[in-house]
Amino acid sequence: MKITSRSRAAFAVIAATTLAVSLSACSKDSDTPAASGSGSNAGGGIGVDLPRADSDFWNAYAKYVPTKAKDLGVTLTSTTNSQNDVQKLLTNVDSLVAQGAKALVMAPQDTGAIASKLDELAGKKIPVVSVDTRPDSGSVYMVVRADNRAYGTKACEFLGEKLGGKGKVIEFQGALSSINGRDRSEAFKECMTKKFPDIKVFEEPTEWEGAKAQAALETRLTTDPDIKGVYMQAGGVFLDPTLQVLKQRGLLVPPSDPKHIFIISNDGIPQEFDAIRKGEIDATVSQPADTYAGIGLYWAKQALAGVTPKEGPTDHGSTVIKLPNGFEDQLPAPLVTKDNVDDASLWGNAKS
Repeated sequence: MKITSRSRAAFAVIAATTLAVSLSACSKDSDTPAASGSGSNAGGGIGVDLPRADSDFWNAYAKYVPTKAKDLGVTLTSTTNSQNDVQKLLTNVDSLVAQGAKALVMAPQDTGAIASKLDELAGKKIPVVSVDTRPDSGSVYMVVRADNRAYGTKACEFLGEKLGGKGKVIEFQGALSSINGRDRSEAFKECMTKKFPDIKVFEEPTEWEGAKAQAALETRLTTDPDIKGVYMQAGGVFLDPTLQVLKQRGLLVPPSDPKHIFIISNDGIPQEFDAIRKGEIDATVSQPADTYAGIGLYWAKQALAGVTPKEGPTDHGSTVIKLPNGFEDQLPAPLVTKDNVDDASLWGNAKS
């Protein structure tokens, strides 16, 4: 990916959120304009659909969106919330377009049901940036997400080592209709099968719903009270229910206690960090909610400027890859434990 000096300035602003970036910054990554961002849409406003309001992670992302838009100097036409409902997302998209949005940023939770709408938007020359989730098909200008297979692998390796390669683990799977749920679940299973065959994994589908995870944990602790590990694929919805169950059963104890159940999560929200400090959970993989918002809007702005992304490393520590239906900017997502939980560079430690 060719990065100009103006691009470097734009990325620095996104990371630091201390300076404003003009609309002319980083206007070209390629000499060839992108078809989805050309024509009358150039310079238009950006519509944002938030995927849900019942997750601490997504609520944090929502707060970053207007701040990052201001930093980048882009106009938000409107912000909607699809409440984890793909039909509501389709309605919201039509509403955003009707209000004048010339580019869209969304995070479809059902990644298989959005294809026809994406192709419809491409036909109207309205580019789409998908944050955190990658649509299974349908034209998309850019996907901004971390490597979700790495989440599953990191969780497997962490729990496998903590349990010494033996024991029982319960896994709260995200919705398998979502690429994120599939990536995390498949990678976790593959790693456990290959590296820790003596660990028994109870796979519990949850559809990203905390109540389902809570019920599954209560049931499994009744039938298998010797469970010693938990993998939560989304701390934003699973953390509180999990801690409640463990507290009720007298199992919310520090790692030094033989009754301690080792827990690794995904998200990197402040509540997870506090739980790590208290010894209630042991690790999480930090998804960059702040960078998701900033880079998502950045690519929407690039699309409106007619820029075609290029594959390769970026100045914000990620890698752009080519997809069959667009491009993907793969952002880093570090493992957080008691050893680095106070790292000031982690978004979950932001002061505001």
